[in-house]
Amino acid sequence: MPPLAPFKEPSPESDSQFERNGCPEDVGYYKNAGNEPNYPRAMDLIGKTPLLDITGLADPRNPGTKVLGKAEYLNPGFSHKDRIIRNIITKAEASGALKPGFTVVCASSGNTGCSCAMVCAMKGYKCIIITSQKCSTEKMNSIKAFGCTLLVSKPGEDYMQMEKDLAEENPNWFSVNQYANSNNPEAHFQTTGPEIYQQTSGTVTHFVMAGSTGGTISGVGNYLKSKNANVKVVLADPVGSVFTNYFRTGELGQGEKFLVEGVGKESLPGCLDCSVVDEVLPVSDKDAFYMCKQLARQEGIFVGGSAGLNAHAAVQLANQSEEAITIVTILCDNGIKYLTKVYNDEWLQANNVHTNDVDVVSTSTTTTPKTVVSPPSKATLTSERKRLKVDVNADINDTTVATVEVGNK
Repeated sequence: MPPLAPFKEPSPESDSQFERNGCPEDVGYYKNAGNEPNYPRAMDLIGKTPLLDITGLADPRNPGTKVLGKAEYLNPGFSHKDRIIRNIITKAEASGALKPGFTVVCASSGNTGCSCAMVCAMKGYKCIIITSQKCSTEKMNSIKAFGCTLLVSKPGEDYMQMEKDLAEENPNWFSVNQYANSNNPEAHFQTTGPEIYQQTSGTVTHFVMAGSTGGTISGVGNYLKSKNANVKVVLADPVGSVFTNYFRTGELGQGEKFLVEGVGKESLPGCLDCSVVDEVLPVSDKDAFYMCKQLARQEGIFVGGSAGLNAHAAVQLANQSEEAITIVTILCDNGIKYLTKVYNDEWLQANNVHTNDVDVVSTSTTTTPKTVVSPPSKATLTSERKRLKVDVNADINDTTVATVEVGNK
């Protein structure tokens, strides 16, 4: 077998492309002042994610239109929520609100919980994440993998209120309060927004993003408008969320059930700056999940339902514009978190979601929806007979998923 030809030295052009794509220069890719490698920890890799060209998914009226997706699923915690948790925890430490030995408690639909569990594991804090039964099995397991305690609220319980109650009852617990914490949108104003503006060389004309806490669309939207007041900020909203009705009528109205996780709400979160939003585009579950499949099969991008929702709205906007525009949206998280849902044919069929894709139609003869639950703990079984209250002295490194009611004060 003949020897391999010698490899060519990388060109200056490849080095500049490497830097443009967002790899930080100070975390191991270059030597530090002492000429020693400066290797990163996972938290050092948060942010500086690349912009991907996904214009091929659209059929723009103007050939000059671009649709770009910011690959936030490449963050170490696999979502854009890494950014806000890093900022919230860092600011809390600096102010003295979070001290060594404290416990961090966070209500989350899933991704913020994963990010919080990851950062707390690295910083040595005990952590409790509270989520709802809507959260995917993969996200629940990801949270537990970092060694924190996961609590799952019962239907009708407010898991955000549970966080507040637990923090009030336990003085050495720090409440992340992501839905009303100003350090949430600040993280995106200081990092995501500037990255987008720099990566597009200031040519971005539209920013498309769904809202849950409202932190991303508020932080990025405010930053981009501070650089160019003509930038349009578009809120992509799942059908059933109250945001669409609020922006169109000024009234919240009544929310309805929808399947996309981590976006939309039944009330207005404190981090949502309504003044920054120029337009709202509602997106159905069907369109969001179909776009997920298109992203995977056409662009090789494997993302979750909220990213599919964002991309669908961005493509819709591109297809409608007569002028050449540059649209940036957020590809929020990794699709591996939704293998049992968005990418599961039986789950789609059981929830009556038809994505106009023949591969989605299940060949299974099973017609009864199946519910998969984690094995119950002793605490879960006991809670069927009496109300369970979290014990401050309990081992909160336990990774049991428990359905919890917070005791009356």
